[in-house]
Amino acid sequence: MTLEPAVHPRITNTCSVGKPGAGPYGIAGGPDGALWITLIHSGAIARLSDDQCTIYELDSPACRPAQITTGPDGALWFTRSGDDSIGRLSATGAQSSFALPADTTPFGIAVGPDGALWYTAVGTNKLGRLATDGAIEELSLPAERAMPSMLTTDHDGAVWCTLNQAHALARATPDGQLTIHPLPNESARPVGITATDDAVYYTDIARAMAGRVSPDGQTTELPLPDPNARPHAIIASADGGVWLTEWGTSRVAHLTPQGDLTELALPPASEPHGLARGTDEAIWVASETGHVIRIAP
Repeated sequence: MTLEPAVHPRITNTCSVGKPGAGPYGIAGGPDGALWITLIHSGAIARLSDDQCTIYELDSPACRPAQITTGPDGALWFTRSGDDSIGRLSATGAQSSFALPADTTPFGIAVGPDGALWYTAVGTNKLGRLATDGAIEELSLPAERAMPSMLTTDHDGAVWCTLNQAHALARATPDGQLTIHPLPNESARPVGITATDDAVYYTDIARAMAGRVSPDGQTTELPLPDPNARPHAIIASADGGVWLTEWGTSRVAHLTPQGDLTELALPPASEPHGLARGTDEAIWVASETGHVIRIAP
């Protein structure tokens, strides 16, 4: 493990996004090469390109956009955790939204192998599927109050999500077959999740760990040095490893496929949440305190 000094030279750009208190949270690369960021506290989406930031105010300031992804139609799709709906924003700024059942509280979102938008329903304990024409299907999760959180799609075409309150992961095939993968420790509180070519990785926010699930279902826990790290988001890296945010300690960390760890310190009190890879393989971090931070490749 290598701990880099505070505000490492690889942090080459820190951009202020939105008005004070807007809360940059989720982040994704768009089909136009720009970065798209949810502003969870102000009900808006930001587009960042070449240091130019455009803010798209949504139709409800209280909609609380959380996670965001590029859809199969080239638009940006995002969960509106405050008003039980999924939002759509075209690359030119055209807005629409799709209402979900009451009390859904959607959070995670990802494109499935079937071209639909899959989402987690925190409020109703379900895994949902939204077709681009608005058709909705939902799968009930077997564990009561499992709190499904973030989503990813693996190389076999299955959708995985973390079950934060059930110390488990869920795997769903496009035809609706659901499998629960318990984690080794009942104190685990998984949040972020991503897939590489040969494994699924997740973050355990309560126990300051990352975890790796191999194709045969074996779980390996990878502790972080600081017990206060509170790891949150996680994405695959270009070398087959992963990057993750340490929300509690204002760091990002990189894990190689062999399990070697490097941590980079961000500006103090950054509250890093979302992560995205840029077109040049730089890593971008959404900081809830008001910035988007670039880490050079």
